[in-house]
Amino acid sequence: MEPDKTTPLQPADTNTYQLVINGKPEGPFTIEQLRSFNIKPGDFLRTAQMDDYKEAHEIAELRQYLGFSKEALIPQYFGNFDQRLLASALDWFFVAGAGIILTFLAVFLIDDKALRLEIAIGMLAVIPLAKLIYHVVMESSVKQATYGKQLLKIRVCDLQGERISTAKAIGRNTAKALSTIILFTGYLLSFFNKQQQCLHDMIADTLVVKDRLF
Repeated sequence: MEPDKTTPLQPADTNTYQLVINGKPEGPFTIEQLRSFNIKPGDFLRTAQMDDYKEAHEIAELRQYLGFSKEALIPQYFGNFDQRLLASALDWFFVAGAGIILTFLAVFLIDDKALRLEIAIGMLAVIPLAKLIYHVVMESSVKQATYGKQLLKIRVCDLQGERISTAKAIGRNTAKALSTIILFTGYLLSFFNKQQQCLHDMIADTLVVKDRLF
């Protein structure tokens, strides 16, 4: 069967895939159409929601409908120290910026000076907690990354490259305190291992990886 002329995937195309045929993306195709192509586990596909192409066996929906087993994946591309540092700075900017804006609005609307001071001090205490929650929620989400990490094209996963649970995300981000307390040497450990793990990654059995480039 000859593939149709390639058309760009639209955000609404949640159940259609572009398929790489002879090195070129073709489609989009529905799952029923993909059956006629005799898709193999190592063939590359993507939907409009995916940032990059994935092998067919990596996509849960295709494993279910096409009968593939999930192959073990060993991550090979890791986020380096510079990328992680910049992502962290961006995340602090996002979270602290939101806190500052909310504090400014509250102070602007309140006349009581004592209450203004209490709100400002309270926000300073809340921001670190808000950032912890932000990291836990985002890193255990489908995106596997905070907004800062998403901008740098890196994400958090377990040692097999899979999405981490909320519990593991809590453990990882709580363990960051150790990486920070001991004069940031916990972060510097990333320079001395092939997987570029920081101390909190080693404790939680997690990795920070870069998406495969296509």
